[in-house]
Formats: sequence, C-alpha cells, structure tokens
Amino acid sequence: MSLASSFRILSETDGPAVEVVNASGRGAVVLVCEHASAFVPAALAGLGLAEADRLSHAAWDPGALAVARVMSEVLDAPLVASCVSRLVYDCNRPPEAESAMPATSELVEVPGNRQLTAEARAARTAEVYVPFHETLAGVLDRRPGTALVTVHSFSPTWYGAPRRSEIGLLHDADDRLARAMMAEAHALPHAAALNVPYSAADGVTHTLAEHGTARGRPGLMIEIRNDLIADAPAQRIAGQGLALALTRALKGVA
Repeated sequence: MSLASSFRILSETDGPAVEVVNASGRGAVVLVCEHASAFVPAALAGLGLAEADRLSHAAWDPGALAVARVMSEVLDAPLVASCVSRLVYDCNRPPEAESAMPATSELVEVPGNRQLTAEARAARTAEVYVPFHETLAGVLDRRPGTALVTVHSFSPTWYGAPRRSEIGLLHDADDRLARAMMAEAHALPHAAALNVPYSAADGVTHTLAEHGTARGRPGLMIEIRNDLIADAPAQRIAGQGLALALTRALKGVA
C-alpha cells in the first residue's frame, strides 16, 4: 500500500514550506537554495526511508544552505530556501516531472513515493512547490534588475564512481553570468568548471529557466562537492570566495 493519501502534507507544527533569509537585503543578487532541508513532514511517515538514507544526499544538499547563508551575509542578498526535503518535492523540478517526487534517487529507495496518485502529487505540489515558487517570484518582483543564483551541493561519488569536479557553474539558455563567473574563478577556493557534474540537458535548471531566462534575468546555478563544505570553516571559506567572484562577475554582465 502506498504511503500517499489525501490528507494535508504539512501541519501547523511542521512550519512553512519556504523561508526567506535577509528579506530586506539590498544586494544585486537573489539567492536560492531549493534543497536546503532534509525535513519530511510527519504525515508522510518518513517516506519509508531507511535510517541511513534520511540525512543522505538523496534527501537534501548537505552544506548548501550554510554556504548560501554566508553568501547572503556578504552580498546583503535575500535568500529563498525550501524547508522540506527534495524527496517530498524537489522544488527544482516542474510538477509534471517524475523526478519531482522520485521513487528512487541514485541507489536510495523511496517507498513513500511509489505509485503516487494524482491527488497525492497535487497535494505536494500545492503545499511545497507552489508556495516556494510564489515566494521566490515575489522576492524577485520587488528587485528588478537583480541576478538569480541558486546554490547546491553534489556527492563525491555517483553510482560508486568518484567525481573529480569540485565546483560547477551551470547555466540555462542564458550563459552570461556563468561565463563571467568562470573568468573570476581564480577567486574561488576550489577548481571550477562549466556545466559539471550536470547541465541543463539533465533537467536541473528549472528554477533558472522559470525565474531567470524567462524574465530576462541573469542566472547561475552553483554546485559544490559536499565533502569540500563539510564543516563551518569550509562553508565560510566557500561562501566568501563565491561571493567575491560573483561580485566581480556581475560587473561584466550587461
């Protein structure tokens, strides 16, 4: 039997689906962290996840929110962050995508996402995806001319194979900011490359496409290998380096 049903996903005690950090920030960037949390609402019974998988990279992007918070502080930038695990709903995927509520993520099985009914998918979309993207749109609407930068982390291995990449700078159809960042990559604490370990062809630029490209707003997706940001000192170094490079890169984007 599927763990999905017609009840509400988030209760009053669960808190909101999205938070805005530094809401009054006046910097030239709006930051986003779609995979900031591993939280699974009680109504979903842990999605049936094995204990070892609850805080794994499948459930969230370890270190990404901490790095984004440092960037928000340095840049005086608003930060829009999801408060719900991407296994409940991946806010960087459109509702029609199977990967928005995956039954498997790499080698991790997600029993609570098997055979979801249309009603169950609609409930998660309404309670997680819609408020996240409406909140982001509202923040952006109040800041015309700002750039959109999303912050993620990726695992050191994928299906057992090691990943050598350290920082990825990804873009949607608009590559202006990603290429400008590459020109300033010497300011980063780790080696950077364009469109690694993913690219738009992998369907990972939904937020950039919806809120950046579609609105003529420069956009950039940052991916950091999570073993490089495993503690607070490393997170601060990464966040400060990214903020410095981004400040310089923005000067070169028309």
